[in-house]
Amino acid sequence: MDPFWHRRDLRVTDNVGLSAAADRGPVVPCFVLDDAVLEHAGPPRVRYLLASLAELRDAYRERGSDLIVGRGDPAEILPRLADAVDADRVVWNRGYSGLARERDARVEESLAAGDGAAAAAPEAIDVETYHDAVLHDPDSIRTNKGDPYSVFTYYWKKWRDREKGAPETTPSEETLCDAETIADVVADVTSDLQSGDATIAAGTLPTITDLGVAEPEADPIPAGTPGARDRLESFLESDIFRYEALRDVPAASVTSELSQDLSFGTIGPREVYAATEDAMARAEAGGADGIVSDLEDADPVSSVTEFRSQLAWREFYLQVLFHNPETVSRNYKTYENSIDWREDPDALAAWKRGETGYPIVDAGMRQLRAEAFMHNRVRMIVASFLTKDLLLDWRAGYAHFREHLRDHDTANDVGGWQWAASTGTDAQPYFRIFNPMTQGERYDPDAEYITTYVPELRGVDPDPIHSWHELDPERREAVAPEYPEPIVDHAQRREEALATFEAARGEAD
Repeated sequence: MDPFWHRRDLRVTDNVGLSAAADRGPVVPCFVLDDAVLEHAGPPRVRYLLASLAELRDAYRERGSDLIVGRGDPAEILPRLADAVDADRVVWNRGYSGLARERDARVEESLAAGDGAAAAAPEAIDVETYHDAVLHDPDSIRTNKGDPYSVFTYYWKKWRDREKGAPETTPSEETLCDAETIADVVADVTSDLQSGDATIAAGTLPTITDLGVAEPEADPIPAGTPGARDRLESFLESDIFRYEALRDVPAASVTSELSQDLSFGTIGPREVYAATEDAMARAEAGGADGIVSDLEDADPVSSVTEFRSQLAWREFYLQVLFHNPETVSRNYKTYENSIDWREDPDALAAWKRGETGYPIVDAGMRQLRAEAFMHNRVRMIVASFLTKDLLLDWRAGYAHFREHLRDHDTANDVGGWQWAASTGTDAQPYFRIFNPMTQGERYDPDAEYITTYVPELRGVDPDPIHSWHELDPERREAVAPEYPEPIVDHAQRREEALATFEAARGEAD
């Protein structure tokens, strides 16, 4: 029996490492709640993690097995689990962040040293790891000179032409360790654990309170593979064919909303891509033309391609982080001088509350608080506002997103924030600064999205909402007395942002 260590692959289907382990069988499935990892996860992610683990456990129980759930240091728990089942190896899918790679190296070292052996002479346990999290290994797509890509357009050209693997087979009941044996194993390991901080159980999950994490404000969504598949199926019915035309319109809600599922691995990337192949075949055969008949110049084929490009963006940012793990806290792009970010706690607090007096910004920040989610176009708008209008360090925004997003993904969020701040790879040029009022008028012309999340503006015509920054105080008081005035003047701050970045570039007078 060999343990399979689940991490960001909380599924039994389309799981490369699990499928490989099952070929030898029987597999002992396990997951370790590692406090060193949990401290980087906000309440919405912890709740989604626990719900997804419950679904994963149920999937194993349906197959006559169970999920072993440990809490503590995996470098202590996994060697003892491997020793208890007399394993030849421990199998897992690779992590690519700096934190994941450091943890995995430490676990591998502990297994190699035989730290879990009960006998006087420790026996080394092998490690077998697989590439699973994305369609292409982050070290596999490089420039013709052999360097990692820093420009998405060129990365995308190679990504889209690379062959994609088929979904992996699902382990059968016969290839999994039965529940009774797993219960016996847990009893053995429990008696052997030396640290009072490490625990292990068969299928028993702690509550979010047990983990010392506060209940999030946001409402939960269906978790695990069943929830992910429902979202994918709903997206494929029609929205994928309207994606290119409407993906930037937050009120249209045509995005897949699979981001947390891809982040936690509750659905496999090969399964998602295979679904896009079916959608592409339907689009090319004209089967989706009626879905977009009311949209001018909409093309179902290019819409499916556009959605695929978003999958590629996810992998592009992962390979950037893989080759540059320091960018979690450091700028990717180097300027001649340091960027002179402001220190303004009051402005940062107003941004977090969604009380900046810029309606599309405030709607996005309030959606984040209410749903632990934010539409992608709006994420760019609020990030630009923080870094260019408020001239606050992107790391403050990243930390807030990490705490409140259920779909926080280190590579995506670091990439997105550094793009907005003009400090990242393939970033927004510093002189292209989003006008939050123009963005609101362009992508939410009827203020439908804005008024969904900003109740003070409900019943107000779109025109004064989109010209809120230009209204005099008396007009604002008459139109929406409860909504705040703008905390900054965009035109003025735009000039200050340009001057700040020119000084960083060494171009100031």
